[in-house]
Parts: sequence; structure tokens; C-alpha cells
Amino acid sequence: MVGAEYRIALNGVYRMADRPASSPEDAAPSLPGLGGGEAPARVPVLLPLPLAGAYDYKVPPEIPVRPGDFVLVPLGRRQDIGVVWDRLAEDGEDIAEARLKPIEHRFDLPPLPEVVRRFVDWVAAYTLSPTGTVLRMAMSVSAVFEQPARPTVAYRLAEGVDLDRPAAKLTPQRRRVLDLAAAGPAMTAADLAREAGVGSGVVRGLVEAGLLAATVMSLDDTPPQPDGARPGPALSVDQAAAADELRQRVAEGRYSATLLDGVTGSGKTEVYFEAIAAALRQGKQVLVLLPEIALTAAWLDRFAQRFGAMPAEWHSELSGKRRRQTWRAIAEGKVKVVVGARSALFLPYPDLGLIVVDEEHDAAFKQEDGVIYHARDMAVVRAHLGHIPIVLASATPSLETNANAEGGRYKRLDLPARHGGALLPEIQAIDIRKHKPPRQRWLSPPLRQAVAETLAQGEQAMLFLNRRGYAPLTLCRACGHRLQCPSCSAWLVEHRLVGRLQCHHCGYSTRMPEACPACGAEGELAACGPGVERLSEEVAELFPQARASVMASDTITGPVAAANFVRAVEEHEIDIVIGTQIVAKGHHFPLLTLVGVVDGDLGLAGGDLRAAERSFQLLYQVAGRAGRAERPGKVLIQTADPDHPVMRALVAGDRDGFLAAETEARRRSGMPPFGRLAALIVSSGEASHADATARALARTAPRGEGIEILGPAPAPLALLRGRHRRRLLMKVRRGMDVQALLHDWLAQVPLSGDVRVQVDVDPYSFM
Repeated sequence: MVGAEYRIALNGVYRMADRPASSPEDAAPSLPGLGGGEAPARVPVLLPLPLAGAYDYKVPPEIPVRPGDFVLVPLGRRQDIGVVWDRLAEDGEDIAEARLKPIEHRFDLPPLPEVVRRFVDWVAAYTLSPTGTVLRMAMSVSAVFEQPARPTVAYRLAEGVDLDRPAAKLTPQRRRVLDLAAAGPAMTAADLAREAGVGSGVVRGLVEAGLLAATVMSLDDTPPQPDGARPGPALSVDQAAAADELRQRVAEGRYSATLLDGVTGSGKTEVYFEAIAAALRQGKQVLVLLPEIALTAAWLDRFAQRFGAMPAEWHSELSGKRRRQTWRAIAEGKVKVVVGARSALFLPYPDLGLIVVDEEHDAAFKQEDGVIYHARDMAVVRAHLGHIPIVLASATPSLETNANAEGGRYKRLDLPARHGGALLPEIQAIDIRKHKPPRQRWLSPPLRQAVAETLAQGEQAMLFLNRRGYAPLTLCRACGHRLQCPSCSAWLVEHRLVGRLQCHHCGYSTRMPEACPACGAEGELAACGPGVERLSEEVAELFPQARASVMASDTITGPVAAANFVRAVEEHEIDIVIGTQIVAKGHHFPLLTLVGVVDGDLGLAGGDLRAAERSFQLLYQVAGRAGRAERPGKVLIQTADPDHPVMRALVAGDRDGFLAAETEARRRSGMPPFGRLAALIVSSGEASHADATARALARTAPRGEGIEILGPAPAPLALLRGRHRRRLLMKVRRGMDVQALLHDWLAQVPLSGDVRVQVDVDPYSFM
């Protein structure tokens, strides 16, 4: 957060009593509301702005309000929408009533639930963010405060249309529209065209052909809801035992945290679906958090098959109209299941009965901008505050979650075998020092041979390389100049398919120059290293008859595109999948029997605390894509260090041994989960200003037993979006009050100019 924001947070907004416990799993304080009895003459109203807490307003007799009501209030010369907030008894009494401005309007919306208000307070205190900034995440849809729109025309799949047996051959564009119309509620023509990535004429043609039927709907219409009474599939003995445990947790109706730990392909999703069914039978709402939008398509198909209807989705790809409809339906309790990205955690659920965090280990759950928080950890807090169960599912649990399970804070349910008797794949390491790829090529001879054999057997292969674009670096052979982002200390990545150089940190993009910008030499700019586009080029040369396709975040731009890609792989329209980390999880391809990891060492460099853990998790998940049906799978990992503990554990299939060794190393060093970390990131448009503030923070840093301060030092990304960045890291014993230490530390250093200080409690990224 910016410096001004953290100064506000230090101006008495958070009392010691309001601060969170020392870890997300501990209980949060209960904040009293406004109380009952006579209507109050004044109330605090929290605005979704980085201000110093709630402001008091006068309550007109004709506008009775209660805690949680959304109200329109004056703020200076403008009007803003806020929430009538809770407060401690002594708050706000020092302002004369005559000075108070009146509330101007109360919106006809369900109040923000009390548990959500306490959650906002907890997250703000834990992350050292202004409470209003956290509230903004719960009020992220301004359109809900506008007048309801008039009924509009929407379209759904016409009755009698069988997509498995279409009356006429469908173009890929028409097929995408019809698949979308069949999968969910009726949508406007504009929304159908946008989400399917087609022109409006395609939708009009389908209407004229009678394949789409028109219906009049209001934006506040609620689609059919999932049915918890529908029978599920037959479960294995292990699955049934785990499902019984989860159903019992839901029936108890109190807080519990359960780690659902199962190997890839063990059927974890079907197990927690049983918990969802139990919550639905009780009339409760359910939240499922997924780390990647690209995972949603396959998951949604499985969900619809199990429950007979789609859940509500919540992610950045939704249209404004859909967001408005979904937010309001959730607040009114009409939507029973929400699946979404981390921001779905802050929606106004009035009757949440279960939270599921799938792939709980995934780093995508950590938000690095604005309010910096980890959605998995805050989901545990939300479950604790709401007295409801939470399920954390993973084939490779994070060390933090694993430690909580071993310590008895979480219950562990194990699924040790793949469902249906499928075998785990055989994993081998290819030492590329001995089996070198040809010059300017990236596939070693053993991997090339394995791909050829797989294709000859009519099966599919996946090549995994966690680098987008064509090449991660472009340099001039004449003078050695490297093409760098002008706003970041990062190399520009060549994306040859679109003819651009792009920065993956700030979004800067430019054309590939014809001559070196440093020395003017023409024809000397050379691509260095491979990305998935360059790997695709090599595959096309080696296997010209194979149908290869790239799956990366810049080629798969949303759930619909992901669904189409997955369908193409399942129907064997693709022989070789070339992908980044979005191919690593959530997909089941029966004919995919070979996974080749092109650069297994890629994530192990850089000294990141979690480098080994993340690399193991990612490669283990990638390996799990191979051999999921009756066909056995094989995984080949190219590495220059086959003796690295990560490689040895993967080849041996010794996940638990790796976790034990990594846990012991963290324990000895006092690193999380056995110690606590908090980072300060100082930034400024002027390097000298960032340096001066960082040095001042170092001089005033807290001292004492169990406290260690590292830095200041330039961040690995020392320049980001035009701002110079310096980092300090505080390491303390577990159980110490990190927030109190940070409050006292930051209060001693005034900020000037454009200097900002971000606070990252429990950092995951060290960039």
C-alpha cells in the first residue's frame, strides 16, 4: 500500500484488541455491533476508500438503518456509498452531533452480513491495510447500486438440439457458441459473442437457424441451482470413507479444517463434491476457490454432471452484467454454489456453510497488489469466523498446511491410490549433460524418441516448459546489448506469433526492431533460450505430421477458450500439447501417456525460500497428467542436476520423504511454518528517495531476542513499472505479534514525496 495509506492505518484505527491472532488459524476477536433498542442518532459508516476508519453520520428519522446497510453519504463535495459499520462503545463520541452530516439514502439491498464485516476488519488488521480498502473488495460491483435494468432478450440452446448429433456440420465458431449456450444460463447475444470469441453475426445466424431460442429475462433472474439430492458416482473404499468424514463435518455445523490429501487422479474432487451435496441439502451456500481461471472449464463440466446445474462463477472475465446479477443473487441467498478466484472470498454470503480450497498449495492464491493477502489463509479465517468447515485439497500440500495437519490443527484425509485402479506414471530423469540436445534445439534424443514412439502408438504427448512466448531474451550478437523493458529491470520476451516484444511484469509491448537500438547493427538480434512458441517450432520440424498446439495464459484467454482446448485434446484433435503451468493440473486426458519436462531445473534457481517446494509441486502435478486411464504413463524430466533432492524425490516417487526433509530444513532455520516473515517493499520514482527511506527503516527497525532484520537491499526486480524498489525482511519467532512490531516500526519513519511502503505479511514472492 502507499505510504499515505499505511500512515492512516497507524492513526489509532486498529487497537491492540482489534488485531488478529498470530496466525490465520487462530480465533479472531469478536467486534460488538451497534446494539439493539432505540434507533441510534449517529452511526459509523465505512467507505470503500483508504481512509482512517469509519466516519460518523447523523441518522434521519425517515431513514432507519442497521449495521451492514448500504447507504449514500456526503463526503466533502461528493457523495459516496458506504456501509453502516460496527464500532466499539467509545468510538466516535468526540465529534459534536451538530457537526455530523446526515445519511442521504439507504439502498434496498440485503445488509452486508455481520460475519463479512468482522472478516473485513480481521483482514485489514492482519495485512495492515486500511479497512476501507478491504471493504472495497466486498463492494466490487458498483452496478448493484444502480436502478435495475429493464428486462432484456437472452438466448439459450433451443429445445431438441442435440450437440452430439448436430443436424448440420458446425463451424468451430458456431460450436463454441452452442457449447456455451448449453452449459449455463441464458445470455444476451453480445455476451454470447464476447465469451465465445466470435462476431455477432455468428450468433444471429444460429438464431435464424433455430439452434438458439430467445427468452425474455431480467438481469436479476436466477438460473437453476445445483441439486444436492442427486446421486453421485460410485466411490472407492478410500473415497467413501473420506466423503463420510466430510459429510459429518458439514452436519456438525461448526468450524473445522480438513486437508484432503490425495495423489493425482485419486478422485479428490468427487470426494469434496459429497461435502458440497451435504451442505446443499441443508440449504447452505458453498464457496469453492480455484487458483486458475483456466481450470474452471473442466471443473464446471464435472460439477454440472454431478449436480444437474452450473454453479455461479466469479472471476475477472465475467461481463459487468453477469457480475451485477451474481453479486446480488449471492447477497440475497439465491445462489447456492460459487466457484471463483481468490476475490470470491469477499462476496456477501448470508448463509455460507462450506468452503473448499482446491489446489491449496498453488501460489496463485497469493495476491501481490493492493491488499496483499493469501486467499487460502484468509479462507481459513473466514471459516473460523463463520463457524463452518473448510476443506483444503491438494496432491502436494504446502508445508504450512502439512505442518498444521501434523500438529493436529487440521484433520488429514488420505487418498493414496488413483481411482479405478490406474497406476501412477513412471518418472525418469534425463541428464542433459550426457544426452545433449542438438545446438539451438531443446529436446534431448531420449525425449524425441519417446515422443515418436508415443505418436506411433496412437497416443498423445505433453511437453511442459514454464516459459511463455518464443524466447525469454533477445540480444545483439554485434555489441551484446540485451533488449530490456524501459520501466522494469526485466528482459523483454519475444512473442513471435504476434510479432511483439513484451514485458511480463508491467505489460509494456513494442515491435521487434529491425536493427539493434544500441549499435544500429541490422540482422544481429538473436533469440536466446526457448519459450513454448519456440518449442512448438521445433516440434513442427521434428514431427511434421503431428497436430501440436500451445496452451499458455496468453493463448488460452478465458474459461471458454480453455474448454475448447480441453475438448480438442479429449477428442484427439491434438497429438502434442505444448504448455506452461496451466496444463499442470485439473485435466484428465485418457490418451495422454507421455509427459516431457523440457527444463526441470527452471524453478530451482534464484534462492527463493520456496523454490524447491514449488518446483516439486509443479513437476509432480505435471507428471500427474500422464496415464490416467487404463494406459500406463511415463514422465521424462530433462535436468542438468539429476542428483538434486527434488529430482531424486520425483524419480523415487517419495513425496513424503521430500516433504519431511524440506520441513526439517525449515525447522532448523526457523523459516515458515516454524517462524514468521514480514516484508517491507520501499518504492519511489527516484532511486535516491527509495534508498533514503530504506536506510531510515533499517535504523529504526525493531530489535530484540527472536527478531532478525535482513536488508535493505535492492529487490530482484529493482525497477518495476518505473519505480525503484528496495526490500527489508523481518524474521521473528512464531507466536510473536508481527502486526504490533510492524505498527511501531512504520510509525517512526515519515514518508515524503512519492515514496511508498508496501507491507507483505507472510510473503510468498521475494521479487
